[in-house]
Amino acid sequence: MRRRLPVATLAAFPLGAWANIQSALHPEGKDAIAIAGIGGVMFVAGAAIFVGVMLLVSLAMFGPVSVRTWLRSRRLVVIGGVAFPVIVLTALLIYAMIVSASLVRASEAPDLRIEVVGETWWWRVRYLDASGKPVMETANEIRMPAGRLVELELTTADVIHSFWVPNLAGKTDMIPGHVNRQRLFVSTPGIFRGQCAEYCGAQHANMAFDVAVMPPEDFDAWLAAQQQPARGPDSAQTRRGQKVFLDNDCVKCHTVRGTPAAGTAGPDLTHAGSRLSIAAATLPNGVGAFAGWIAASQHIKPGNGMPSFDRLSPDDLRAIAAYMESLQ
Repeated sequence: MRRRLPVATLAAFPLGAWANIQSALHPEGKDAIAIAGIGGVMFVAGAAIFVGVMLLVSLAMFGPVSVRTWLRSRRLVVIGGVAFPVIVLTALLIYAMIVSASLVRASEAPDLRIEVVGETWWWRVRYLDASGKPVMETANEIRMPAGRLVELELTTADVIHSFWVPNLAGKTDMIPGHVNRQRLFVSTPGIFRGQCAEYCGAQHANMAFDVAVMPPEDFDAWLAAQQQPARGPDSAQTRRGQKVFLDNDCVKCHTVRGTPAAGTAGPDLTHAGSRLSIAAATLPNGVGAFAGWIAASQHIKPGNGMPSFDRLSPDDLRAIAAYMESLQ
């Protein structure tokens, strides 16, 4: 399930290549399909009205005298200029309101609840049990089972953000001190890209995340594995990397369950090596990306909350990056 393509490579893809991961015009979620339906109806209605108006303008300018005289009649002006717009626009408004209202009705209990908290500039993700208690925390990635209803509890720890996965649903604002909810239902597995859709500071454009829709049995196995502590290092290099990690300021901000690291300011790294990307989908996951991010995070994403650890020796940097990659 890991996507290894660099962001720069993805940016060079033709438009069609983005359709499956970030495009409201290629809906996969139940809500996104309904929203696309509203857009389609509005587009067709608007196009038909535009063509009709252009036809009447052409007849008024170049048509026979009898037609031009008919077009000046008061009855036609009242019908075409008053009655028709009122009736058509009212019908379209009612249609859009009915469909939109159906998207926010909570008619059944969700199969899974996930809390997503917007941070500067990344996403804290907690999976909740039936009582609302977190059972596991991850970051910058949401995994969900196909064919099951998932409810997201959306809030923010700082400024206003906006949660948007174009292929799966519409935008939902994340407001300090308030919880908004969004429901996702996706029938088929796939990987999609989400984005903060509300300007939230210098790195707003680099505040993205991945959504992996998995077969239910794969998701259940993944969730069970994610609740386990990090596995211990299994090589001399990863043992050295763990020591470098624990001996530096990393432990002040990050948690790795099963080790003394218990910081909460930054993302939980317990299973960081298994994620699709790092740094809020800024870089693909991998040893090289970890090394680059650790050494030059302020160059890659200026202003983010993690300092650049450029004082580490090359051997220590490779070791800590290998340790991060080993956290599967």
